[in-house]
Amino acid sequence: MGYANPDQVGGGLLTRLYSRAFIVAEPDNSKRVVFISADIGMVSQRLRLEVLKELKSKYGELYQQDNVILSGTHTHSGPAGYFQYTLFWLTSKGLIKPSLQAIVKGIVKSIDIAHQNMKKGRLFINRGTVENSQINRSPYSYLQNPASERSRYSSNTDKEMVILKMVAANGQELGLISWFAIHPVSMNNTNHLVNSDNVGYASYLFEQEKNKGMLPGEGSFVAAFASSNLGDVSPNTKGPFCINTGDSCDNPQSTCPVGGAKMCMAMGPGTDMFDSTRIIGQNIYLKAKEMYANASQEITGPLSSAHQWVNMSDVSVELNATHTVKTCKPALGHSFAAGTIDGVGAFNFTQGAVEGDPFWDSIRDQLLGEPSNETQACHEPKPILFSTGEMTWPHPWHPDVVDVQLATIGSLAIVAVPGELTVIYFLSQEFESQGTSGMNVVIAGLCNVYTHYIATYEEYQVQRYEAASTIYGPHTLSAYIQLYRGLARAIATNTVQDLPSGPEPPLFNITSLTLVPAVSADKAPTNKTFGDVLQEVRQQYRVGEVAEVTFVSANPRNSAENVTEHNFLTVERYINISGSWHVVHNDASWETRFYWTKGSGGRSNATVEWHIPSATEPGTYRIRYFGHYKTTPLFKPAVFYPFEGTSSAFKIISL
Repeated sequence: MGYANPDQVGGGLLTRLYSRAFIVAEPDNSKRVVFISADIGMVSQRLRLEVLKELKSKYGELYQQDNVILSGTHTHSGPAGYFQYTLFWLTSKGLIKPSLQAIVKGIVKSIDIAHQNMKKGRLFINRGTVENSQINRSPYSYLQNPASERSRYSSNTDKEMVILKMVAANGQELGLISWFAIHPVSMNNTNHLVNSDNVGYASYLFEQEKNKGMLPGEGSFVAAFASSNLGDVSPNTKGPFCINTGDSCDNPQSTCPVGGAKMCMAMGPGTDMFDSTRIIGQNIYLKAKEMYANASQEITGPLSSAHQWVNMSDVSVELNATHTVKTCKPALGHSFAAGTIDGVGAFNFTQGAVEGDPFWDSIRDQLLGEPSNETQACHEPKPILFSTGEMTWPHPWHPDVVDVQLATIGSLAIVAVPGELTVIYFLSQEFESQGTSGMNVVIAGLCNVYTHYIATYEEYQVQRYEAASTIYGPHTLSAYIQLYRGLARAIATNTVQDLPSGPEPPLFNITSLTLVPAVSADKAPTNKTFGDVLQEVRQQYRVGEVAEVTFVSANPRNSAENVTEHNFLTVERYINISGSWHVVHNDASWETRFYWTKGSGGRSNATVEWHIPSATEPGTYRIRYFGHYKTTPLFKPAVFYPFEGTSSAFKIISL
């Protein structure tokens, strides 16, 4: 989910995806705030509603829509198919129930673990600047913003990282949340391995550092690198180049002289996408580590939270004493189809389109219907490609009802935004005006429901990708600022109870609607069985090399959909003293890669790679693979059988 590329289907695993839950409660337990950072593209409305339903059945009124913030890290290498709005079905082949259920289950489980492990403790905040990790991917759009606004910042991206450090009363380190604006798109749209991208790698490094001797996902210290105002921020720091000629394509349309827009791609700092992910993730981790060590400003004070559902298709916005404007029914512009320099679109649509295209407009009119005059006028100067707010078959294509939410933990205000903001400046003056000075305001992005982008009015006029994807029209940002000011005012004046809750979002009755085929029965080659080695490891490797083994496999979905806590692989070291094997890496480790290759007639192979790190101790090792194969007996339900495979033992020698 993220690049909207139907060819980008899962083909294995680089790292696990985690939900990281943090619960803060007042000493007398009267109020709580829950913050979740989940390794997914974004939180969908369907996902949020199902999580809240589960929490209500477990905890009653303790965790509700006002005090539970669900934020996606925005990795573009996570599952799709957990949305109830039709637009998101186009490239993910519908609503994929197993994906949705796995994410709901994981988020609720992380909240359960946090709930059971609460300790008295202290919170500290710190701020710092991260260098050499991001560029603005729409600098031309940014330059449309008023000079007075731009002059307040040293850069065209927000380089500030904010970290919240959590320490138990007895001194035990519990965890941290980092908010920093960066797109997790170091892994590009040719990648087929599930992973959490650069911010996930930063979490991995921090947790491995603090949970010494533990495998990934184990240990009590939790480090979330959460999304922020990342709308126009790319980690591909080499900038956009024409992949066919090597020329720069840093122009308003992001096009190349030969081949057009689809040749314009931005590259990260590394030798390949894995290396770029590692470099950017490590940069973010190292800055957070330094800030965490030096965090001394304590956060104290009461907790508060405010939430409203709002019909974003119909918000009246007071720009000043004399001018009122309105938001629009959702619609996507032509430049939405262009994609970005991080992942270009199809058919050579270009960014910056302020006029429609007769060819594509006529196809749209015939297949989907023409946008109404009212919607076209409301969205000007956006030429509408999809008038999603006027498309309702088989279900509405975009949400009208959206969550706005704000939680304060002492002097920290977390603004839960349901999309991708391109702006830096937001909201702190509202607390000041109500007499609450010194508030630390952080943007948590991709929260609660996905509404694409939130560009400024000035950026909207030039209609690059971010503006074309600002679905509620040119005044979307102004509407959100007005709404969040209302929440901030209610918290500052202690009048949250007087806020209208707003229109509840729909929960569509979708039993099953997907074009993803069911898993067929698995077959092993003649004279082979599941888990047999097809291509063996070498007898000996040096650090820095790659140990590789291929097994007779079955569809990994069998394990993912039917077995909790399943691990697809381990790397194990032989311990001479005990005469036993000890697991040193699993399928969540950065050093391992699991590739699944589908053959014909139910056959498939699994290849496990171990990229042997420099710190590996010399000794004897082996690689193991675990799966489940499916059989379909005549007139009976399918049956799943576990199996495993083991490579030969091999030696690691030091250089």
